[in-house]
Amino acid sequence: MAGKRRGPGCLILCVVLVGLLVGAYFLADNGLRAFAEGQAEQQIADALPASVTGDMAVSIGGVSVIAQYFSGSFDHVELTAPQLTVDGVPASVRIVATDVEPKLGGTIGHVDATLDLTPETLNSLAHEAGTPPETQLVLGRDVVTYAGTLSVAGFPIGYQASATPSVTENALVFTPTAAEVTTDLGSLDVSAILPTVLGQAPISVCVAKYLPAEVALSTVDVTPDRARITLESSTMVLTKQSLATLGTCS
Repeated sequence: MAGKRRGPGCLILCVVLVGLLVGAYFLADNGLRAFAEGQAEQQIADALPASVTGDMAVSIGGVSVIAQYFSGSFDHVELTAPQLTVDGVPASVRIVATDVEPKLGGTIGHVDATLDLTPETLNSLAHEAGTPPETQLVLGRDVVTYAGTLSVAGFPIGYQASATPSVTENALVFTPTAAEVTTDLGSLDVSAILPTVLGQAPISVCVAKYLPAEVALSTVDVTPDRARITLESSTMVLTKQSLATLGTCS
């Protein structure tokens, strides 16, 4: 009879011990997560070139960091840097990496990122790329407008053009798709300049030289407040050379 009375007590004790062990595991796991995130932030900051400044935060997803570590890769790692500056160019950055080997020099399965540029930043980049200083890009919903002048019979004729944004692997491109004359010359017909405006070379803004060479632009979305570029890579590794080797534009 005494043995039977001890049965429920032993069962309760086992449940309590299991609960304590599970709790200790998750406490250790959460502690390791915070440590791993801090180490990742430091390693990335150390690997970036000196021209990159700004605070960043790393978050490791998934249920168990311990289990992911021993499996050889983290399922989901997210980096956010809302006020990053690259060579004096400010931008807001969000990066999501999957299948990340938890070591310096480890491979990354895939990287998806967004880069938000303010209108001021976009114009600064455009002027650096050769767009005339007086040309100001005005962002709209999936469109960019800008003003310019052409000389017709010795007269400066003003115009306003609308351009559609797109990307190549390394640059933002704004292709003129519509235009109107803004200079009033009375009865003089200056509409003939519009085909010239539409035939102008697109405005190209090199972005690759601010990004690791392994990253390519994939899409762009424009609103009045910002130009959001999406980026991707399937060949990046966590090394100083990989992060510090920047792309180029032809």
